[in-house]
Amino acid sequence: QVQVVESGGGLVQAGGSLRLSCAASGHTFSGYAMGWFRQAPGKEREFVAAINRRGSRTAYADSVKGRFTISRDNAKNTVYLQMNSLKPEDTAVYYCAGDAQAMGVKTGPDYDYWGQGTQVTVSS
Repeated sequence: QVQVVESGGGLVQAGGSLRLSCAASGHTFSGYAMGWFRQAPGKEREFVAAINRRGSRTAYADSVKGRFTISRDNAKNTVYLQMNSLKPEDTAVYYCAGDAQAMGVKTGPDYDYWGQGTQVTVSS
C-alpha cells in the first residue's frame, strides 16, 4: 500500500521560510510524478507545484512562482517544497500527492495518492 506523509509545517511570520517534506513508501518512488496542493479554510484545494519522475521538470502556480521551489531526492524517496517570502495568504493545509501514470509534470488534482496534509500558518 502506497503511503505519503508530509512534515515540516508550522507557524511562521510573513517574509519567513519553511521547507515541507513528503516521504513516500510502498512503491517505487522514482516511478511517480509528485505534486503539492493546498487548501485554505472555506476554499477549494488548489495546485501549488509539481515535479516529474526524474526531477528534471517542474511547474508552479502563478501565486507561488519565484517564491516556492519543488525538488525531489529519489534516493531518499522524498519530495520537498521550499517556501520563501511567505505571505499570510499562503496559510493553508498543504498536501503531497503522487501519480503513477503521469509522464511529465501533473498540475491537475486527479492524483492517485494523497497524504494527510500539514498545516502552514503565516502571521502578518
